[in-house]
Amino acid sequence: MSAGPIRLSQEAHTALRPASSARITGGFWAARRRVNAEVSVPQGPDRLEEAGNLAQLRAAAGAPAAGFTADLPSQDTVVHKWLEAASWQLDDGGDGPGDETLARQVERLVSLVSAAQTEDGYLQTYYQLRPDARRWTELRWGHELHCAGHLLQAAVAHRRATGEKGLLDVAERLADLIDAVFGPGKAVDAVCGHPGIETALVELYRETGERRYLDLAGYFVDRRGQGSLGDGAADAAAALRPGAPYWQDHVRPRDATAVAGHAVRQLYLLAGAADVAAETGDTGLREALVRLWEDMAATKTYLTGGVGTRHDLEAFGDAYELSPDRAYAETCAAVASIQFGWRMALLTGEARYSDLIERTLFNGFASGVALDGDRWLAANPLQVREPHDHHDGHDGHDGHDGHDGRKDSGNGRAARRTPWLRRACCPPNVMRLLASLPHYMASGDAEGLQLHQYASGSYAAGGGAVRVGTRYPWEGRIAVVVDQAPAAADWTLSLRIPHWAERYEATVGGEPVTARAQDGWLRLRRRWRPGETVVLSLPLDPRFTRPDPRVDAVRGCVAIERGPLVYCLEQQDQPPGLRLDYIALDAGAAPSPEHRPELLGGVTVLTARALRRTGFPDGWWPYRDSDSGAPRTDAGEGSAGSDGAGTARRAEAPEPVPVTAIPYYAWANREDGAMRVWFPG
Repeated sequence: MSAGPIRLSQEAHTALRPASSARITGGFWAARRRVNAEVSVPQGPDRLEEAGNLAQLRAAAGAPAAGFTADLPSQDTVVHKWLEAASWQLDDGGDGPGDETLARQVERLVSLVSAAQTEDGYLQTYYQLRPDARRWTELRWGHELHCAGHLLQAAVAHRRATGEKGLLDVAERLADLIDAVFGPGKAVDAVCGHPGIETALVELYRETGERRYLDLAGYFVDRRGQGSLGDGAADAAAALRPGAPYWQDHVRPRDATAVAGHAVRQLYLLAGAADVAAETGDTGLREALVRLWEDMAATKTYLTGGVGTRHDLEAFGDAYELSPDRAYAETCAAVASIQFGWRMALLTGEARYSDLIERTLFNGFASGVALDGDRWLAANPLQVREPHDHHDGHDGHDGHDGHDGRKDSGNGRAARRTPWLRRACCPPNVMRLLASLPHYMASGDAEGLQLHQYASGSYAAGGGAVRVGTRYPWEGRIAVVVDQAPAAADWTLSLRIPHWAERYEATVGGEPVTARAQDGWLRLRRRWRPGETVVLSLPLDPRFTRPDPRVDAVRGCVAIERGPLVYCLEQQDQPPGLRLDYIALDAGAAPSPEHRPELLGGVTVLTARALRRTGFPDGWWPYRDSDSGAPRTDAGEGSAGSDGAGTARRAEAPEPVPVTAIPYYAWANREDGAMRVWFPG
């Protein structure tokens, strides 16, 4: 792949630049991307047809289209995100018959989108088809600019992947209309309730060189937080009245001190602001972005990298409000976190942003799509109880896609993977990130090349090129062959040392490296010869992780990690009769790893020792004396938890029992059952 989602202008004020070419050729991510290419992406057009998205576009184009219902203002985004995913997939280097089929499908949908555009450039089928709808008047819930943003991103991807300009022409006409309508002294001086237009406009500027698009993105960033969306009280039909923080309209981004509101909206906005800061050199905006990322990472991010605590409004909660069983942690939010983090890594050059990207990729993001590529999770909790209310009153993901914000059709706490949903925001989001993933692996600067993530493949940046071979995350050995470097000058190959790797070893040509990492980077500067090999060895010993004590929901608990992977226990892997809520993990006994190629597509499982309490009394009164774990002795004659004579029964001594942990990303791929990440320990 020679072009990706971010192509900085020559004038960009960033520490690093994305790799000039990147390919993933083997290992963990190659396997996940293969399923994406062979199963997930090809199913898109059929799913869009079944859900009515394409019928809606045909109707907007004036063709007969029975069976469509123009009741979702966000429906067009699903088409646009699929077009972006498919475009990146076409740019992945394949030339088989599947690519020809995909190319024809892409061009068919590009023609359909183009036909649906009005003469003046407007394009959003919800408002084109509803007789009572008026453009730009329902900015809180209308998604008009959000839909436009995804179209612009799809158009840029299509142009870079195919070299063709048809969809880009559609995008430019729409962007020109938005520029004519929005701004100080123009017809509309306000922002959209769902960000997304900001980063798209910056990328359109990078693709076309048209400065107006960058200026318009800057306007949308700085106009936010000045109350143009109101407080939501006027939405009389809304079951939830979210208020200005939900839309991030309560404070200007450059003045904000904490992430807030709908998690996906917040992170799309911050990604766009990072793009604006990169192209303008706005140091005040950059400082605010660092501050907001730190607030999110330190106080509002789950162990899996997931974000978004509250099902109501799919929102960030308070600091350290990170309940594992109530985690929403939407897959779309994981995608948005990765997009924001990568822009911050490029902007600052700091390794910590790529640390969080790695955690999110392998855990909170990878869990969002089933191993078969055909089923999805919108919510990614860290605990599922048994029995579990799978339905929870909803029948399909909605949340931010509803017209008035009501949760009339959301995944709720569903622990079952589902096929494509009508409000399918997550599936094409996963598709487009996996299809473009090689561009999140490496970067370059005037000094050399930086490897941020480890996957077998080839990467070129900073005047050089390398090949990587590794079985990461199952093995910690990463071999990097320098294929190209300046012949008569020193050149720096930088390897990110993950924050969890307290010790590591590195060699060049078999000789130990004595230099140590600084700020998360092992920088190897020398005059390189083609063919020289660096071997980085990272420790993959299983480790127990404890939470910040301010996270009340899991205080006193432990979780198991190995390398970049968070582990969980699923009910079906445990000894018969063992209930997950009756055990504690023995943090004094090291888990033992075993790779099982036949299990869940090939995973390394961990066998740990747990302590099971047997004979623990069940009853209607759950509280126990703090010193004994037994029911209170004043339970009363014949009450639950007593022996019938008013004498409390004590729990028996804990019994050691082996338990099996699997990588979190692979949960919910078999039969339904209980799952936990955190355990008393």
